[in-house]
Amino acid sequence: MLFNSTEFVLLVCLTFVPYYLLPSKRFQVEILILASLVFYAYSNIWLLILLVFSAYINAFSSLKISNHVELKIKRFWAIAGVITNLSILGFFKYAGLISFTILGNTGSHGEFAHYIALIPLPVGISFYTFQGISLLMDTWSGNVQSDREQSQLRHFKHITFYICFFPQLVAGPIVKSHEFLPQIKDKRISQINWERCFKNLLTGYFLKIFVADNLKELTAWIEFPYFLGKSSVELTFMLFAFSMQIFADFAGYSLIAIGIAGLFGYKLPTNFNFPYISRSFSEFWRRWHISLSTWLRDYLYYPLGGNRRGRLRTYFNLFIVMFLGGLWHGAAWSFAVWGTAHGLFLAIERMITRKKHESAKSSQNIITILKMFFVFSMVTFAWLLFKLPDFTHVISYFTAIYSNVGIPISIPNLWYILFFSAAVIAYHFKAYLQESRQIFIPQKIQILIFSAMLFLLINDPGSQGDFIYFQF
Repeated sequence: MLFNSTEFVLLVCLTFVPYYLLPSKRFQVEILILASLVFYAYSNIWLLILLVFSAYINAFSSLKISNHVELKIKRFWAIAGVITNLSILGFFKYAGLISFTILGNTGSHGEFAHYIALIPLPVGISFYTFQGISLLMDTWSGNVQSDREQSQLRHFKHITFYICFFPQLVAGPIVKSHEFLPQIKDKRISQINWERCFKNLLTGYFLKIFVADNLKELTAWIEFPYFLGKSSVELTFMLFAFSMQIFADFAGYSLIAIGIAGLFGYKLPTNFNFPYISRSFSEFWRRWHISLSTWLRDYLYYPLGGNRRGRLRTYFNLFIVMFLGGLWHGAAWSFAVWGTAHGLFLAIERMITRKKHESAKSSQNIITILKMFFVFSMVTFAWLLFKLPDFTHVISYFTAIYSNVGIPISIPNLWYILFFSAAVIAYHFKAYLQESRQIFIPQKIQILIFSAMLFLLINDPGSQGDFIYFQF
């Protein structure tokens, strides 16, 4: 069920009314669980079995960790729960990739690998399994305080709600259990921050419907062999357009999720903080898909030793974390290469600067602008691995940029790309000015901006399509 569909709006309205208007607040969690199950089952009801099973396994394992005092038993249930989560993710997401890698794609073995590849990928599985692992790790470390007076039924209900909560169920933000579970309490309509919810929802829908959905018509040419006939300038512009599209699409989803959750009294973490004004790759990952990068930091990078075991170990940790983070995005080696490239960027940057952090607030000068341009360019070129998972097609694309200089340019396409990308550019430019100069935008100007956004998304929407991160 798409956020930008009539069915979703109807679901939110039908959930919102009884959620706040029923005399008793004790059924609010049950109402949201029911809405979440309807939301997830809308496209494929059979995948609901896997979601409920995942919620049960995590609730059961976390309960065992909480209820036992002996360290050995707690460790057993923590390890068993994490392995179960990773096994579910591995089977449904990576069985095909592993089969093709080991067995090849020809002969009788290849035929078997093709059958394995037909296993459906449950939407959102990467997100809710990571949330399950967060729950087990937080319970093990004591970051989630167990309530001894809480009944087992209440525990299972709260964990099911945490795993299934529909605004962030299929594409995040990834919510850590120690941030979400304490929020489960009675909610009142008077507590809603209407202005914040409205701004998040309008900005999110604008980025998705007006920017991303229109740009996807222009980046559709980034498919083999269609891009081979495009000029070098158009190929470069289309790659730039995809960079704008993937940001608008995913940041838009996150803002909508945050806005919807806010309507029901829950706060989800910020997932994007204007990543395209980053001066370094480490800063980029503090601004892009923040919920994933902090999850990888807290539950993988730090346990591996972080930067506390020497320089070489730090580089290795960066490499392995980004390699696995890339593979998390999709069951293709191109995603692993994408993650590895970012790992190399981070390692080389760390080797050159030899600083733990680089300030997000640099003085406005030509060096700062060049740094931002360099980071954005490298990030944009790397996005091609998302659009073209086949390495040979990626090489062909870059070869075409180099060799198609003489092919005539379609000027209208370039103007369309610039027109629909202008909103993302302005969005980041405003943030850059605010961060570097502490500029304040008057309330009247903000109203005009939001009015223009509403007008554009109503009058010039792109064709409806899935969110890019649904595939992950």
